[in-house]
Amino acid sequence: MTISVVIPAMDEEAAVAATVQSVRQALAGSVFEIIVVDDGSRDATAARAREAGAQVVCHPHNLGYGAAIKTGIRQAQYDTIVITDADGTYPNDQIPGLLAAYQKGFDLVIGARQGQNYVGSLVKAPLRLLLKFLVEYTTGRKVPDVNSGLRVFSRKTVLPYFNHLSNAFSFTTSMTLAYSMNSLFVFYLPIPYHPRVGKTKVHLFRDSLRTLQYMVEGITYYNPLKIFLLMSVLIVVAALVCLALALLLRLTFFLYVGIGGILMSIQVFCLGLLAVLLRQIALKE
Repeated sequence: MTISVVIPAMDEEAAVAATVQSVRQALAGSVFEIIVVDDGSRDATAARAREAGAQVVCHPHNLGYGAAIKTGIRQAQYDTIVITDADGTYPNDQIPGLLAAYQKGFDLVIGARQGQNYVGSLVKAPLRLLLKFLVEYTTGRKVPDVNSGLRVFSRKTVLPYFNHLSNAFSFTTSMTLAYSMNSLFVFYLPIPYHPRVGKTKVHLFRDSLRTLQYMVEGITYYNPLKIFLLMSVLIVVAALVCLALALLLRLTFFLYVGIGGILMSIQVFCLGLLAVLLRQIALKE
């Protein structure tokens, strides 16, 4: 098997060389290339990667995690793509295991992170659970890890989805959604997850909102009725609560709000049906 390993990196001079070396060790005996995409680093990331033996592609300024991966995939000369991060969090010695699963016929093999380092803080965990719920609700599949950055896939298969994949940290989330919603075969292999080397580039609140945005956009594109149905159900639940309060407190205000909510939920559901029809028309064109 010939393999192209793509490593997006920004200001990762402290870890990128060790990451490249760990990939080289994991793939010893195989035909492979390692492409580090320096996404506008202000330190010696590019130099350290070259010294470690990687090919380096440089963005003149930062475009984003997803954009860096897309650049690396476009530059790759082999069809089998492995992506991993440059910060030392992913156990690259697990790559042969992911490749073995990929060779069984899966379209996408994802390293599903385990352990306390993955669970993270009390703030991060609920946000991750929300994204996990949305993906599982939309796809109807179990998704152990929505946005793991260690995965294997085909260059030929992923290229048609590029326009619908995020250029930011949501790249992996949008990719998981795209593959799952298009009935491709996805396999999750449990892996450990290590503390990162250096300072994180993720801004929790901002990047979580962006991820949620891409999630909603992806659901609306691939299966719009799902998101409209979810909104309709939430409105109905709120309307029923208002009607219950109207009966208990004998306040006409809650009665009107409850009736209005039920009527609104019907309208939202009808908009979902219209969105499905419009998507079918667009696909035929």
